Amino acid sequence: MQNRRIILFKKFTMSDYNYIKEQDKEIYNAIIGEQDRQARGIELIPSENYVSKAVLEANGSILTNKYSEGYPGKRYYGGQEYTDIVEQIAIDRAKKLFNCKFANVQSLSGAPANVAMYFALMEPGDTVLGMDLSHGGHLTHGHPTTSINKVFNFVRYKMKDVETGEIDYEELRQVALKHKPKLILAGFSAYSRELDYAKFVEIAKEVGAYTVADMAHIAGLIAGGAAKNPFDYGFDVITTTTHKTLRGPRGGMILVREDEDLAKKINKAVFPGLQGGPHMNVIAAKAVAFGEALTPAFKDYTKQILKNAKAMEKVFKAADIRLLCGGTDNHLLLADVFGSLGVTGKEAEEVLDEVGITLNKNMIADDPRSPMDPSGIRFGTPAMTTRKMGETEAARIAEIMIDALKNKDDASKKSTLKIELEAICNSFPIPDNFV
Repeated sequence: MQNRRIILFKKFTMSDYNYIKEQDKEIYNAIIGEQDRQARGIELIPSENYVSKAVLEANGSILTNKYSEGYPGKRYYGGQEYTDIVEQIAIDRAKKLFNCKFANVQSLSGAPANVAMYFALMEPGDTVLGMDLSHGGHLTHGHPTTSINKVFNFVRYKMKDVETGEIDYEELRQVALKHKPKLILAGFSAYSRELDYAKFVEIAKEVGAYTVADMAHIAGLIAGGAAKNPFDYGFDVITTTTHKTLRGPRGGMILVREDEDLAKKINKAVFPGLQGGPHMNVIAAKAVAFGEALTPAFKDYTKQILKNAKAMEKVFKAADIRLLCGGTDNHLLLADVFGSLGVTGKEAEEVLDEVGITLNKNMIADDPRSPMDPSGIRFGTPAMTTRKMGETEAARIAEIMIDALKNKDDASKKSTLKIELEAICNSFPIPDNFV
Protein backbone atom coordinates (compact mmCIF):
# COMPACT_ATOMS: atom_id res chain seq x y z
CA MET A 1 0.00 0.00 0.00
CA GLN A 2 1.54 3.27 -1.15
CA ASN A 3 2.73 5.68 1.56
CA ARG A 4 1.78 3.20 4.27
CA ARG A 5 4.53 2.33 6.70
CA ILE A 6 4.73 0.36 9.90
CA ILE A 7 7.82 1.13 11.96
CA LEU A 8 8.19 -0.48 15.34
CA PHE A 9 10.43 1.27 17.82
CA LYS A 10 11.89 -0.36 20.88
CA LYS A 11 10.34 1.27 23.91
CA PHE A 12 12.78 2.67 26.41
CA THR A 13 10.78 2.72 29.61
CA MET A 14 12.89 3.60 32.70
CA SER A 15 10.16 2.28 35.06
CA ASP A 16 7.66 3.71 32.54
CA TYR A 17 8.01 7.07 34.29
CA ASN A 18 4.89 6.08 36.20
CA TYR A 19 5.19 8.64 38.98
CA ILE A 20 5.82 11.51 36.58
CA LYS A 21 2.94 10.32 34.43
CA GLU A 22 0.59 10.39 37.40
CA GLN A 23 1.83 13.66 38.89
CA ASP A 24 2.87 15.90 36.00
CA LYS A 25 1.42 15.07 32.58
CA GLU A 26 3.07 18.02 30.83
CA ILE A 27 6.58 16.96 31.80
CA TYR A 28 5.74 13.30 31.17
CA ASN A 29 4.56 14.08 27.63
CA ALA A 30 7.71 16.10 26.93
CA ILE A 31 9.95 13.25 28.16
CA ILE A 32 8.09 10.70 26.08
CA GLY A 33 8.28 13.02 23.10
CA GLU A 34 12.03 13.33 23.49
CA GLN A 35 12.34 9.57 23.93
CA ASP A 36 10.49 9.05 20.66
CA ARG A 37 12.56 11.71 18.88
CA GLN A 38 15.81 10.04 19.90
CA ALA A 39 14.57 6.60 18.85
CA ARG A 40 13.27 7.69 15.43
CA GLY A 41 16.13 9.94 14.38
CA ILE A 42 19.87 9.81 13.74
CA GLU A 43 21.82 11.76 16.35
CA LEU A 44 24.91 13.28 14.75
CA ILE A 45 25.77 16.10 17.18
CA PRO A 46 29.37 15.11 18.10
CA SER A 47 28.91 16.14 21.74
CA GLU A 48 25.86 13.93 22.29
CA ASN A 49 25.47 10.22 22.87
CA TYR A 50 23.16 7.63 24.41
CA VAL A 51 23.85 6.24 27.87
CA SER A 52 23.03 2.78 29.18
CA LYS A 53 20.08 2.04 31.41
CA ALA A 54 22.56 1.42 34.23
CA VAL A 55 23.89 4.98 33.88
CA LEU A 56 20.32 6.35 33.76
CA GLU A 57 19.37 4.41 36.88
CA ALA A 58 22.38 5.78 38.78
CA ASN A 59 21.62 9.29 37.55
CA GLY A 60 18.04 9.04 38.82
CA SER A 61 18.94 7.22 42.04
CA ILE A 62 18.32 7.95 45.70
CA LEU A 63 21.75 9.61 45.82
CA THR A 64 19.96 12.71 44.54
CA ASN A 65 18.85 13.27 48.15
CA LYS A 66 22.33 13.41 49.69
CA TYR A 67 24.42 16.51 50.38
CA SER A 68 28.14 15.64 50.38
CA GLU A 69 30.24 18.78 50.57
CA GLY A 70 33.91 17.89 50.74
CA TYR A 71 35.72 14.80 49.51
CA PRO A 72 35.74 11.10 50.50
CA GLY A 73 36.73 10.81 54.15
CA LYS A 74 36.58 14.59 54.62
CA ARG A 75 32.93 15.65 54.43
CA TYR A 76 31.15 18.48 56.19
CA TYR A 77 27.91 16.53 56.70
CA GLY A 78 27.26 13.15 58.28
CA GLY A 79 25.81 10.03 56.70
CA GLN A 80 28.50 9.64 54.04
CA GLU A 81 29.27 5.92 54.29
CA TYR A 82 27.89 5.10 50.85
CA THR A 83 28.59 8.36 49.08
CA ASP A 84 32.28 7.98 49.96
CA ILE A 85 32.24 4.51 48.39
CA VAL A 86 30.60 5.81 45.23
CA GLU A 87 32.94 8.76 44.75
CA GLN A 88 36.08 6.75 45.49
CA ILE A 89 35.07 4.14 42.92
CA ALA A 90 34.55 6.91 40.35
CA ILE A 91 37.98 8.38 41.16
CA ASP A 92 39.77 5.02 40.99
CA ARG A 93 38.16 4.08 37.70
CA ALA A 94 38.97 7.49 36.17
CA LYS A 95 42.63 7.17 37.17
CA LYS A 96 42.80 3.71 35.61
CA LEU A 97 41.10 4.82 32.41
CA PHE A 98 43.44 7.74 31.78
CA ASN A 99 46.64 6.51 33.43
CA CYS A 100 47.00 9.29 35.97
CA LYS A 101 47.47 9.62 39.72
CA PHE A 102 44.71 12.08 40.64
CA ALA A 103 41.12 12.72 39.55
CA ASN A 104 38.45 15.18 40.63
CA VAL A 105 35.03 13.86 39.55
CA GLN A 106 32.91 16.61 41.14
CA SER A 107 32.90 19.24 38.38
CA LEU A 108 29.35 19.83 37.24
CA SER A 109 30.27 20.15 33.55
CA GLY A 110 33.13 20.95 31.22
CA ALA A 111 33.03 24.74 31.49
CA PRO A 112 33.18 24.79 35.33
CA ALA A 113 35.99 22.23 35.13
CA ASN A 114 37.99 24.60 32.94
CA VAL A 115 37.26 27.60 35.15
CA ALA A 116 38.31 25.68 38.29
CA MET A 117 41.48 24.58 36.52
CA TYR A 118 42.33 28.19 35.60
CA PHE A 119 41.93 29.37 39.19
CA ALA A 120 44.00 26.46 40.50
CA LEU A 121 46.93 26.98 38.15
CA MET A 122 47.03 30.77 37.80
CA GLU A 123 46.66 34.15 39.45
CA PRO A 124 44.41 36.91 38.09
CA GLY A 125 46.09 38.62 35.15
CA ASP A 126 48.11 35.57 34.12
CA THR A 127 48.13 34.60 30.45
CA VAL A 128 46.64 31.53 28.74
CA LEU A 129 47.58 30.47 25.22
CA GLY A 130 44.70 28.56 23.64
CA MET A 131 43.13 27.67 20.32
CA ASP A 132 41.05 30.35 18.60
CA LEU A 133 37.32 29.58 18.66
CA SER A 134 37.00 30.26 14.92
CA HIS A 135 39.63 27.61 14.24
CA GLY A 136 38.05 24.93 16.43
CA GLY A 137 38.63 26.00 20.04
CA HIS A 138 36.01 26.38 22.76
CA LEU A 139 34.33 29.39 24.38
CA THR A 140 36.09 28.65 27.69
CA HIS A 141 39.46 28.87 25.93
CA GLY A 142 39.23 32.64 26.04
CA HIS A 143 36.59 33.87 23.64
CA PRO A 144 36.10 37.61 24.22
CA THR A 145 32.42 37.19 25.19
CA THR A 146 33.15 35.00 28.23
CA SER A 147 33.39 36.32 31.79
CA ILE A 148 36.68 34.56 32.41
CA ASN A 149 38.35 37.19 30.18
CA LYS A 150 37.82 39.67 33.00
CA VAL A 151 40.17 37.63 35.17
CA PHE A 152 42.84 36.18 32.89
CA ASN A 153 44.58 37.29 29.71
CA PHE A 154 44.02 35.03 26.69
CA VAL A 155 46.12 34.89 23.55
CA ARG A 156 45.40 32.51 20.71
CA TYR A 157 46.88 30.28 18.06
CA LYS A 158 45.28 29.07 14.82
CA MET A 159 45.64 26.46 12.12
CA LYS A 160 48.42 27.08 9.64
CA ASP A 161 46.36 25.52 6.86
CA VAL A 162 42.60 25.13 7.27
CA GLU A 163 42.54 22.70 4.33
CA THR A 164 44.71 20.18 6.18
CA GLY A 165 44.15 21.18 9.80
CA GLU A 166 47.88 21.61 10.40
CA ILE A 167 48.65 23.70 13.46
CA ASP A 168 51.39 26.27 13.02
CA TYR A 169 53.55 25.13 15.93
CA GLU A 170 56.32 27.59 15.14
CA GLU A 171 53.82 30.45 15.33
CA LEU A 172 52.49 28.93 18.57
CA ARG A 173 56.07 28.94 19.89
CA GLN A 174 56.64 32.55 18.88
CA VAL A 175 53.40 33.66 20.54
CA ALA A 176 54.43 31.76 23.68
CA LEU A 177 57.89 33.39 23.70
CA LYS A 178 56.32 36.82 23.28
CA HIS A 179 53.50 36.56 25.85
CA LYS A 180 55.06 34.11 28.37
CA PRO A 181 51.80 32.28 29.19
CA LYS A 182 51.40 30.57 32.54
CA LEU A 183 49.36 27.88 30.80
CA ILE A 184 49.28 26.44 27.27
CA LEU A 185 45.97 24.83 26.39
CA ALA A 186 45.47 22.10 23.82
CA GLY A 187 41.98 20.98 22.87
CA PHE A 188 38.99 21.86 20.78
CA SER A 189 35.28 21.63 20.12
CA ALA A 190 35.31 21.66 16.30
CA TYR A 191 38.68 20.33 15.14
CA SER A 192 39.05 16.96 13.45
CA ARG A 193 42.75 16.16 13.52
CA GLU A 194 45.18 14.80 16.12
CA LEU A 195 47.33 17.31 17.96
CA ASP A 196 51.09 16.98 18.37
CA TYR A 197 51.13 16.86 22.17
CA ALA A 198 54.92 16.49 22.33
CA LYS A 199 55.36 19.88 20.64
CA PHE A 200 52.99 21.51 23.13
CA VAL A 201 55.07 20.14 26.01
CA GLU A 202 58.33 21.20 24.36
CA ILE A 203 57.10 24.78 23.92
CA ALA A 204 55.65 24.89 27.44
CA LYS A 205 58.95 23.82 28.95
CA GLU A 206 60.73 26.55 27.01
CA VAL A 207 58.54 29.26 28.56
CA GLY A 208 57.88 27.61 31.93
CA ALA A 209 54.15 27.02 31.38
CA TYR A 210 51.74 24.32 32.49
CA THR A 211 50.31 22.10 29.77
CA VAL A 212 46.57 21.40 29.92
CA ALA A 213 44.50 19.37 27.45
CA ASP A 214 40.77 19.97 27.19
CA MET A 215 39.75 16.57 25.85
CA ALA A 216 36.00 16.94 26.34
CA HIS A 217 35.25 15.72 22.84
CA ILE A 218 37.74 12.86 22.61
CA ALA A 219 37.88 11.54 26.18
CA GLY A 220 36.17 8.31 25.17
CA LEU A 221 38.54 7.84 22.24
CA ILE A 222 41.50 8.27 24.60
CA ALA A 223 40.02 5.92 27.20
CA GLY A 224 39.39 3.33 24.50
CA GLY A 225 42.87 3.62 23.01
CA ALA A 226 41.62 5.05 19.69
CA ALA A 227 43.30 8.43 20.26
CA LYS A 228 46.55 9.56 21.86
CA ASN A 229 46.67 10.26 25.60
CA PRO A 230 48.22 13.69 26.34
CA PHE A 231 49.55 12.32 29.65
CA ASP A 232 51.82 9.96 27.69
CA TYR A 233 53.59 13.05 26.34
CA GLY A 234 54.00 14.81 29.69
CA PHE A 235 50.88 16.98 29.97
CA ASP A 236 50.20 18.20 33.51
CA VAL A 237 46.39 18.32 33.51
CA ILE A 238 43.44 17.09 31.47
CA THR A 239 39.96 18.57 31.73
CA THR A 240 36.97 16.84 30.20
CA THR A 241 33.27 16.27 30.13
CA THR A 242 32.00 12.81 30.94
CA HIS A 243 29.39 12.52 28.20
CA LYS A 244 30.20 12.82 24.46
CA THR A 245 32.50 9.95 23.39
CA LEU A 246 32.96 8.78 27.00
CA ARG A 247 29.25 7.87 26.97
CA GLY A 248 28.45 8.85 30.56
CA PRO A 249 26.14 11.37 32.23
CA ARG A 250 26.42 15.08 31.57
CA GLY A 251 29.21 16.26 33.85
CA GLY A 252 32.86 17.27 34.10
CA MET A 253 36.15 15.96 35.46
CA ILE A 254 39.71 17.19 36.05
CA LEU A 255 42.66 14.80 35.91
CA VAL A 256 46.24 15.38 37.10
CA ARG A 257 49.08 13.26 35.80
CA GLU A 258 51.27 13.07 38.90
CA ASP A 259 51.69 16.38 40.79
CA GLU A 260 50.02 15.97 44.19
CA ASP A 261 50.30 19.67 45.10
CA LEU A 262 48.62 20.57 41.81
CA ALA A 263 45.84 18.05 42.52
CA LYS A 264 45.24 19.61 45.94
CA LYS A 265 44.96 23.07 44.38
CA ILE A 266 42.43 21.77 41.86
CA ASN A 267 40.36 20.11 44.58
CA LYS A 268 40.24 23.39 46.49
CA ALA A 269 39.35 25.32 43.34
CA VAL A 270 36.40 22.99 42.67
CA PHE A 271 35.25 22.94 46.31
CA PRO A 272 34.92 25.29 48.06
CA GLY A 273 36.30 27.63 45.41
CA LEU A 274 33.72 27.31 42.66
CA GLN A 275 30.85 25.04 43.67
CA GLY A 276 29.17 23.62 46.75
CA GLY A 277 27.85 20.13 47.27
CA PRO A 278 28.58 17.66 44.48
CA HIS A 279 25.77 15.91 42.61
CA MET A 280 26.27 12.44 44.02
CA ASN A 281 23.72 10.86 41.70
CA VAL A 282 25.73 12.12 38.72
CA ILE A 283 29.00 10.93 40.28
CA ALA A 284 27.45 7.47 40.66
CA ALA A 285 26.44 7.60 36.99
CA LYS A 286 30.00 8.63 36.09
CA ALA A 287 31.35 5.65 38.03
CA VAL A 288 29.04 3.28 36.15
CA ALA A 289 30.05 4.78 32.80
CA PHE A 290 33.74 4.56 33.69
CA GLY A 291 33.21 0.89 34.52
CA GLU A 292 31.69 0.39 31.07
CA ALA A 293 34.63 2.22 29.48
CA LEU A 294 37.07 -0.20 31.12
CA THR A 295 35.62 -3.17 29.20
CA PRO A 296 37.06 -4.63 25.95
CA ALA A 297 33.74 -3.83 24.24
CA PHE A 298 34.37 -0.12 24.76
CA LYS A 299 37.70 -0.33 22.94
CA ASP A 300 35.93 -1.91 19.98
CA TYR A 301 33.29 0.82 20.15
CA THR A 302 35.81 3.67 19.95
CA LYS A 303 37.60 2.06 17.00
CA GLN A 304 34.27 1.81 15.18
CA ILE A 305 33.56 5.50 15.83
CA LEU A 306 36.65 6.36 13.78
CA LYS A 307 35.77 3.92 11.00
CA ASN A 308 32.29 5.37 10.72
CA ALA A 309 33.63 8.92 10.59
CA LYS A 310 36.00 7.93 7.78
CA ALA A 311 33.09 6.35 5.90
CA MET A 312 31.18 9.64 6.09
CA GLU A 313 34.28 11.58 5.08
CA LYS A 314 34.63 9.47 1.94
CA VAL A 315 31.05 10.22 0.83
CA PHE A 316 31.37 13.97 1.39
CA LYS A 317 34.66 14.12 -0.47
CA ALA A 318 33.19 12.17 -3.39
CA ALA A 319 30.40 14.75 -3.56
CA ASP A 320 32.99 17.59 -3.65
CA ILE A 321 31.75 19.08 -0.39
CA ARG A 322 34.54 20.90 1.37
CA LEU A 323 35.55 19.45 4.71
CA LEU A 324 37.54 21.64 7.08
CA CYS A 325 40.95 20.13 7.88
CA GLY A 326 40.49 18.00 4.75
CA GLY A 327 38.77 15.23 6.69
CA THR A 328 38.97 13.68 10.13
CA ASP A 329 41.18 11.68 12.50
CA ASN A 330 38.56 11.54 15.23
CA HIS A 331 34.78 11.38 15.72
CA LEU A 332 33.68 14.62 14.04
CA LEU A 333 33.57 16.38 10.71
CA LEU A 334 33.03 20.03 9.83
CA ALA A 335 31.59 20.75 6.39
CA ASP A 336 31.41 24.06 4.53
CA VAL A 337 27.88 23.62 3.16
CA PHE A 338 27.50 27.27 2.19
CA GLY A 339 30.64 27.32 0.11
CA SER A 340 29.93 23.92 -1.42
CA LEU A 341 26.15 23.87 -1.82
CA GLY A 342 24.98 27.42 -1.26
CA VAL A 343 23.07 26.30 1.83
CA THR A 344 23.72 28.13 5.09
CA GLY A 345 24.53 26.22 8.27
CA LYS A 346 21.24 27.25 9.84
CA GLU A 347 19.25 26.18 6.82
CA ALA A 348 21.13 22.88 6.64
CA GLU A 349 20.40 22.16 10.30
CA GLU A 350 16.69 22.82 9.77
CA VAL A 351 16.42 20.79 6.55
CA LEU A 352 18.17 17.80 8.10
CA ASP A 353 15.97 18.03 11.18
CA GLU A 354 13.01 17.60 8.84
CA VAL A 355 14.32 14.24 7.62
CA GLY A 356 15.30 12.99 11.10
CA ILE A 357 18.99 13.88 11.21
CA THR A 358 20.12 16.02 14.15
CA LEU A 359 23.37 17.98 13.96
CA ASN A 360 24.44 21.56 14.60
CA LYS A 361 25.24 24.62 12.51
CA ASN A 362 28.83 25.70 13.11
CA MET A 363 31.25 28.45 12.20
CA ILE A 364 34.11 27.44 9.93
CA ALA A 365 37.61 28.91 10.06
CA ASP A 366 37.54 32.62 9.19
CA ASP A 367 33.81 32.38 8.52
CA PRO A 368 32.37 35.58 6.99
CA ARG A 369 28.90 34.64 8.23
CA SER A 370 27.42 35.02 11.75
CA PRO A 371 27.44 32.39 14.53
CA MET A 372 23.65 32.01 14.37
CA ASP A 373 23.69 31.45 10.61
CA PRO A 374 27.21 30.30 9.76
CA SER A 375 28.68 28.59 6.72
CA GLY A 376 29.19 25.17 8.23
CA ILE A 377 27.67 22.16 9.92
CA ARG A 378 29.33 19.96 12.52
CA PHE A 379 28.47 16.28 12.81
CA GLY A 380 29.94 13.08 14.22
CA THR A 381 29.55 9.37 14.80
CA PRO A 382 29.54 8.54 18.57
CA ALA A 383 25.77 8.11 18.96
CA MET A 384 25.15 6.22 15.73
CA THR A 385 28.00 3.88 16.66
CA THR A 386 26.38 3.26 20.05
CA ARG A 387 23.37 1.96 18.08
CA LYS A 388 25.72 -0.60 16.44
CA MET A 389 25.69 1.11 13.05
CA GLY A 390 28.76 0.46 10.92
CA GLU A 391 30.45 1.91 7.87
CA THR A 392 27.63 0.88 5.52
CA GLU A 393 25.04 2.79 7.55
CA ALA A 394 27.39 5.74 8.09
CA ALA A 395 27.99 6.06 4.36
CA ARG A 396 24.29 5.81 3.55
CA ILE A 397 23.40 8.45 6.16
CA ALA A 398 26.02 10.75 4.62
CA GLU A 399 24.42 10.19 1.21
CA ILE A 400 20.98 10.99 2.63
CA MET A 401 22.34 14.19 4.19
CA ILE A 402 23.72 15.37 0.86
CA ASP A 403 20.56 14.33 -1.00
CA ALA A 404 18.38 16.26 1.45
CA LEU A 405 20.51 19.39 1.20
CA LYS A 406 20.55 19.29 -2.58
CA ASN A 407 16.75 18.88 -2.58
CA LYS A 408 15.99 21.16 0.35
CA ASP A 409 12.82 22.55 -1.23
CA ASP A 410 11.41 19.20 -2.39
CA ALA A 411 8.90 18.09 0.27
CA SER A 412 8.25 14.75 -1.40
CA LYS A 413 11.94 13.91 -1.58
CA LYS A 414 12.48 14.84 2.05
CA SER A 415 9.50 12.69 3.09
CA THR A 416 10.99 9.68 1.28
CA LEU A 417 14.35 10.22 2.94
CA LYS A 418 12.71 10.52 6.35
CA ILE A 419 10.97 7.15 5.87
CA GLU A 420 14.30 5.55 5.00
CA LEU A 421 15.99 7.13 8.03
CA GLU A 422 13.29 5.80 10.34
CA ALA A 423 13.69 2.33 8.86
CA ILE A 424 17.44 2.45 9.57
CA CYS A 425 16.75 3.55 13.13
CA ASN A 426 14.26 0.73 13.59
CA SER A 427 16.93 -1.75 12.51
CA PHE A 428 19.39 -0.30 15.03
CA PRO A 429 17.47 0.48 18.26
CA ILE A 430 19.11 2.28 21.15
CA PRO A 431 20.63 -0.48 23.31
CA ASP A 432 19.77 -0.94 26.99
CA ASN A 433 23.29 -1.91 28.04
CA PHE A 434 26.82 -1.95 26.69
CA VAL A 435 28.47 -4.73 28.73
